[in-house]
Amino acid sequence: MKRFFMPLDEKILSELEIGDKILLNGVIYTARDAAHKKIVDSLKLKVKGSKMKLPFELRGAVIYYCGPTPAKPGQAIGSAGPTTSLRMDIYTPTLLKYGLKGTIGKGKRSKEVVEAMKKNKAVYFVAVGGAGAFLSKRIKKAEIIAYPELGPEAIYRLEIKDFPVIVANDIYGNDLFLEGRREYALSD
Repeated sequence: MKRFFMPLDEKILSELEIGDKILLNGVIYTARDAAHKKIVDSLKLKVKGSKMKLPFELRGAVIYYCGPTPAKPGQAIGSAGPTTSLRMDIYTPTLLKYGLKGTIGKGKRSKEVVEAMKKNKAVYFVAVGGAGAFLSKRIKKAEIIAYPELGPEAIYRLEIKDFPVIVANDIYGNDLFLEGRREYALSD
């Protein structure tokens, strides 16, 4: 198992291959559908000259597709499992263009997102679905930094330690979901 620290850069990303088991450390951000729309809308306004600030620096960042539950007393966060990534695919190419280097979720990505990751040298990690209580123990600090009106879909800044993920798409365009099917396909 490899251990990496945020932010991610092209040197780190060039070492990753599909199937690699990784322990992530440092700061990541949560965002789901509604938060993605707001970020992309902010980017469009910024291009038009608006001085609107983004909730966090996209360059080198990792977004975790997660809507955590409230923390119980003494905990940093409640259950924090991954959500289906495909729902964010409409927004992902834009975020990758502006420097996002990684996403974490569950399930496969669209062909367009895989191509955008290859073009922009970014990766997609999968986390185990249904393991939100376990994953929350790897989150040492959580704070809402944007869009609190979205409730669990607000953007959280998470400080993580040894957060377990698997590389599903690397910067070379490889796709673990496709390779897995090929490897186990029945031949005639």
